[in-house]
Amino acid sequence: MLRGFLNAFRIPDLRTKILFVLAIVAVYRLGAHVPLPGVDYQVLTAFLEGFDAGGVTQLVNLFSGGALTQLSVFALGIMPYITASIIMQLLKVVIPKLDEWNKEGETGRRKITQWTRYLTIMLAMLQSTGLVVIIRGGGEQLFQQPIPNLMPNDTLPIMALMVLTLTAGVAFIMWLGELITEKGIGNGMSLIIFSAIVAELPNQLGAVLLGEGGELAFSIVMAVGLVLVVGVVFVELGQRRIPVQYAKRTVGNRTYGGSSTYIPLKVNQSGVIPIIFASSLLFLPQLLGGVLGPGAQQWIEANFQQDDPLFMVGFFALVVFFAFFYTAITFNPSDVADNMKRHGGFVPGIRPGRPTAEYLDYVLTRITTAGSLYLGFLAVLSFIVPALFGIPFPFAGAVILIAVGVMLNTLQQIESQLLQRNYEGFLRQ
Repeated sequence: MLRGFLNAFRIPDLRTKILFVLAIVAVYRLGAHVPLPGVDYQVLTAFLEGFDAGGVTQLVNLFSGGALTQLSVFALGIMPYITASIIMQLLKVVIPKLDEWNKEGETGRRKITQWTRYLTIMLAMLQSTGLVVIIRGGGEQLFQQPIPNLMPNDTLPIMALMVLTLTAGVAFIMWLGELITEKGIGNGMSLIIFSAIVAELPNQLGAVLLGEGGELAFSIVMAVGLVLVVGVVFVELGQRRIPVQYAKRTVGNRTYGGSSTYIPLKVNQSGVIPIIFASSLLFLPQLLGGVLGPGAQQWIEANFQQDDPLFMVGFFALVVFFAFFYTAITFNPSDVADNMKRHGGFVPGIRPGRPTAEYLDYVLTRITTAGSLYLGFLAVLSFIVPALFGIPFPFAGAVILIAVGVMLNTLQQIESQLLQRNYEGFLRQ
């Protein structure tokens, strides 16, 4: 493992990419501590000394690297972009033009990316407006209690400046992520979220260590976290391989086909997207409560308590639903079966065409059922553990999925470049 990292820095091109990614991450972490204009930071800092975020606020705060509760210019983090990307993928099912662009190759993907940026800015403006209204009211939806004089000057120009600053922060983060994807290594947006989560984990672990359980609770949380990491790696790398055989074809004096391959169906086809989308939906009522008025805010506070069993069941159901939904729009058994039939491929023992599509759909449904239950279990851990034991649990849900998934993907990309240059990778063959 260490030799693999040393080899990565021996290659000038790869070393430049890694250092570039680290520099961009440093810029992002610096921006997460830049104060938002209009907020009294002496009042906020004094309150945050004894504050411990929980529930959906804790999850969204992790995605922003602590910038949400610090009310910095990056308070919204990358969530508007993630939501916009998911919405664009969902719209491909109902808008044929988007599906046509997706099949055009690089040109079409650029058009989809551009519209994703526009939608990100629109969502950022809406969410920043809701956040500013919450801050104006003392931040009760974020901090579970109002903070007096949090926003001493609540004039319209100051509020407009805050909305503009938060929206510009989202646009800047989106640009940083695209820079990493273009000039660095790995997926930029995923690495941005990964850096935010890693930066916030020490605070979460410190809250466990300094809490009521002390060293015993800290040891138990670390042990359970290690077991979860091993389990997540095992499941994320697990896949069902559907064998595919291609028939031989003779054209003139040449013979084509006759090869064997497989279709890899991952246990978790949808990745972390169902948890992120469900978290975004659950965070929206808190933002809307501050905009719609005191009556709506009181109703939301009464019905959206994170320690409520109905809330946990609803969150679990949302994760399971989005796992099935996202898998259905990203993997179409009928299209796969048609492509196989067109190129002379077939699953041994299954007739080409519709029977193959039905077989793939049957296998995919069984795998997705197990994967969705696995995602739902990880998602509600961040709510169940504090409700039962009274201690925060930072290794649950999207946190551990993103941390493990992003590291696996980035290491695989680095290792592929090492092997291309005849260097030893992270794992010996």
